[in-house]
This record gives sequence, C-alpha cells and structure tokens, in this order.
Amino acid sequence: MLRRVEPETLLEPLGVIQAKTIAVAGAPLIEGWGLWMLGAYLGSLLLLGVLGRLARKSNSLGDFFLAGRGLGFFVLLLTLYATQYSGNTLIGFSASGYRNGFMFLASVGFMMGIVGVYLSFAPRLRKLSAEEGFVTLGDYIQSRFGSRLLTVCISVSGIIALCNFLITNLKAMGEVTAEVTGGAVSPAMGIGVLAVIIIIYETLGGLRSVAWTDVIQGLMLFFGCAVIFAAVIASFGGLETLAERLHEVRPEFWKTPPTGKLVTWTSTLLIVAIGIALYPQAIQRIYAASSGQSLRRALTIMVFMPLFTTLPMVLLGILANVPFPGLDNDGSERATVLMLEQVAHAYPGVKWIVVLFVGAVLAAIMSTADSALLSISSSVTKDLIQPLNPSLPESKLTLLGKILSWLVMGIAALLAVILPQSIWVLIEIKLELLVQTAPALLLGIHWKAITARAALAGFAAGTALTLLFLLGNAWGEHLPKRPLGVHAGLWGFLLNVAVILVMSRFRPASAAHAGK
Repeated sequence: MLRRVEPETLLEPLGVIQAKTIAVAGAPLIEGWGLWMLGAYLGSLLLLGVLGRLARKSNSLGDFFLAGRGLGFFVLLLTLYATQYSGNTLIGFSASGYRNGFMFLASVGFMMGIVGVYLSFAPRLRKLSAEEGFVTLGDYIQSRFGSRLLTVCISVSGIIALCNFLITNLKAMGEVTAEVTGGAVSPAMGIGVLAVIIIIYETLGGLRSVAWTDVIQGLMLFFGCAVIFAAVIASFGGLETLAERLHEVRPEFWKTPPTGKLVTWTSTLLIVAIGIALYPQAIQRIYAASSGQSLRRALTIMVFMPLFTTLPMVLLGILANVPFPGLDNDGSERATVLMLEQVAHAYPGVKWIVVLFVGAVLAAIMSTADSALLSISSSVTKDLIQPLNPSLPESKLTLLGKILSWLVMGIAALLAVILPQSIWVLIEIKLELLVQTAPALLLGIHWKAITARAALAGFAAGTALTLLFLLGNAWGEHLPKRPLGVHAGLWGFLLNVAVILVMSRFRPASAAHAGK
C-alpha cells in the first residue's frame, strides 16, 4: 500500500491521498446500486467530453487549451475550486486534524492564503494574456523577459512537478478503486479504466470539457463536505457534546502550541499559498477567464471556500478522537470512513452518504489528474516544441498536443502501476520547487526593472539551494530539510528573491530592456 509522507513535513495533506485509508481490504465500501451510481457519474464525464467537442469554435491552441478564453463566472469558480482541492480534502485534512488537533485549523489559513497570492497577480496576468495571446506560463515569461533559457527552465520545472503529480494521482485512483470494491477491481485495472476515461473526455474537448467535468466534481466535493460533516455531527450527539468529550479524551489539543511549531506552520502557510497559486493548471484557468470581472468575482468567493471545505473536514478529524481514540498513523487516515461507517450502520437509510463520500474522493482525484495532464501537454507543445518550428500551423500543434496527451497518459499510467512506493518522496519537493517560479512571475509582473539575467540567476540559485537540502537529506547527508524550522523551498525562495533584487538594483547601465 501507499507509504505515508512523514507528518513533520506538514505538507502531506496537500499531496495525494493514501488509498489504504479508504476501506478495509476485502470489505467493499460500496456495492450494488452504489457502484451503478459511480458508473453513471463516470459516464457523464464522457458525455461532457462529447459536448465539449461539439462546442469547439476553432482548431486553435487557445480554443483547446483555454476553452476559447470563454469560461464564465460559475464554471470558472468551480474549475478553480476543483483544481485547488484534491482527494486530501476528504481524507488527508481529516487525518491531520485527528493527529494534530486544533493546531491544524491553520490549514484553513493555508487555503485562504492561496487566493491571496492569486489576487496579487491574476487580474494583471489575465489582462496581459488576453492582449498577447498567452497559452502557458512560459508564454508570459518569454514575453516579459525575452529569455528562451529562462522560459525553458521554468517550463521544465513545471512539467516535472506535474508529471509527479499525475503519476501519484493515478496511483491513488487505482488503489481507491481496488479498496472501495473490496479487491474486485485490481489497482492496475482501476488505473487503466479511469485513465482512459480522463484521456477521452480531455482530448475530445480540451479545457472546455475538463472545466465542465470540474463543475460536477466541484459540486460533489463541496456538497460532500457539507453533507458528511452535518450527518456525522448529528449522529454523534451534536458539536457541543463532542467538544466536551474531546476535552476529556485529548486535553493536549487545548494547549498553546510551542513556538517552534508556530514557525514551521508559518513556513508551511507561505510555501503552500505561493506554490499552489503557481500551479501551471491554475495559470491556464486565469488565462481562460472570459473577463477580468468574472475572474475577480470567482476569486472573491474562493476566499471563503475553505470555511465550507477545509474547516468541516479538519473538525471532523479532530472530533473523531472521541468515538475512535488512540488510532495510529495509518488508522487516523481512516477517521472519516470510520465515522461514516458507524453512521451508515446505525441509520441504514443514509448509506448513500458513503457513496457520496467515495464519489467525491474519486472526483477530486480525477479533477487533479486531468488538469495536470492538460497542462503538461500545453507546456510541452507551446513552450518546447513550437519554438523549434514556429511556422507549424496551430491546427497541427493542437493535434500534436492531443497526441502528447495520449502518450503522456500512457507512460504515466504504466509508471503508476510499476513504480515502487519510494516515488512518494517526490511529493515532498513538488511545491518547494514550484515556489521558485514565483519571484520571476510576481516581481516581474509588478516591477519593470527586473532583468532576464537576474530572474534566471535567482531561479537557479533558489532551485539549487532547495534541492541541496531536500536531496541531501534523502541521500543520507546530514542536512536539515527545514533549517530553523523553515522549509527548504522557502529558503530557496528567499535566496531567489535576494539574487533578483540585488542583480536588478545594481545592473550595468547598458543592461538590455527589462521587459514589458
């Protein structure tokens, strides 16, 4: 089964869920009519793929990868929501709440912080993308700095992060499928079937179909969190009763956390907020907004979504200590499931809640995987291949992007089946590397004095320092992964910013134009 990322990273609830937490091996979590409902949900995704194909307005990169830049407020809100939240919202956050207590309510701030970072650059970036026809983050970097080397470095960094993201989510999908069916469907078969469904609707309609499926997946996740929380709390005697008993079972939860933990939590807040806001798939959705007003409205509401998503699931995990005290790390990953199983056993008429839970988990994972796949395809096509052959028509580039999607999905699915569990160490470095893109984007979009040479040097220095700490530790060197309690990626980010500021401030008078 999947190896849990070490809890001291404080990033494990933001990676990929561990499927072993969903059900007891050999005991199906859903069966009969529940499986038919899940089948209907998967069929609806294929239907949306067909509808996305029929709604196509042109055979261009902008239409395929950005839905013709026509995502209105409602669809934009739900596709951003589905992109930001994964299966960990229902599993990982609850498990961390069970282990860490009220201190993990800080994760609500993590998720709100992401939107704060969006607001610092998204409106301006969307305006630029509409004016200059950007399709990828690399398009902006190239336009702003005019450096092919910097563009390739940032694009390749994003592709590596997304490939790891795709593989680990496919792995999770296979394990979830196997567990909820009690082993009737093998992990390999689960990966194969769900991967084919994703690739079909994605290549049929591009981002348009992906965004429309995100509407279903986002609604399932949102209402899943609300309904599951309400049903469990009501079944266990109400929030006040559970809180009183929690004080007896876990009195340490009510104590003030030590200063060292506060430093690490602050570091986590920053790296999560910056890293997730810089996901290439999130950048695509910013570009795809039909207007600046739609984007601002969607982001304004996104600020409050953690209160209805992250908060209830963390509280559910904390309160699970009352009926199920003393669970170990693996057991705590099943906190939500244990409470739901007890509710379904006591009230057979509400067993549909378990089906909703499983559907919401699968929906959240699939929305993450399809977004990662589309971003990989667009970045390889637009940032790496098109510059080698600028005269290639967009229709052929779009076809090439679809072929790449099938190729990448095939390779990722194969790797998800055969790779050892040690690949989970990659989860720990995904956000920490993505953060190194932030200075070039965030500073570059607001400060014209930043030069391409400074941005490239900062990116190289920040990435090197981050890898030094992370890989040095993994390879047995005596290097801390979090010097002074601060994540390696944040130290790299600070060095990155410092290099950019110093080099831009003291650049030669004859330096080239800094960009637009």
